[in-house]
Amino acid sequence: MITTMHIRRLLGGAACLMILTACSTTPVAPPAPPPKPSLADLMGKAAAVDTAGQKEAAMTIWKQAATEYPADKTPWTRMAQTKYDAGQYGDAIVNAQEILVRDPNDQLANSIIAISGLRLSTRALADLSRQNNLSGSLRTESQDLAKLLRESLGEQVLVPPVREKPAAAPTRATPPASSRKGAKKVAEPKADPFDALK
Repeated sequence: MITTMHIRRLLGGAACLMILTACSTTPVAPPAPPPKPSLADLMGKAAAVDTAGQKEAAMTIWKQAATEYPADKTPWTRMAQTKYDAGQYGDAIVNAQEILVRDPNDQLANSIIAISGLRLSTRALADLSRQNNLSGSLRTESQDLAKLLRESLGEQVLVPPVREKPAAAPTRATPPASSRKGAKKVAEPKADPFDALK
């Protein structure tokens, strides 16, 4: 049975609880995070660092820009171009593919992928040829790819032979050296200037 004493204790506890709640301090809000840098600020900072020759520092800033602004292709474009210029064709291809995710019609990205891929393939084929391992299905597939490349470029030969320059027409009529009195016979130029060295 609840007695008056119990009720008083409950009311006293509730009153103490209300007083303690009212006395408690309001929680302090955590400090606001620093404002997000704009894409233009990040790209400007990266460009300054890149111009100073600090390529790795610039790459770090471009990666930060790519994280902060995931829909923008600009940081990926700079990373792809920098890797391509450094001859790091595998990385250039990966970065160029990120550009194409954001803009499937980007001509620079497609160019970087095509040329980097060809340079990597050329290196690998040269290594295989040097090791005499370019045979069987690998040789057949390489020939098929070369044919496709020739057709795409509209060329019969991927690396055209060196063409000789046509002889320049004389500007005034002069008698041949052999018909002039006392003239020494001048040797005709050879097709290959290195024939004499063979």
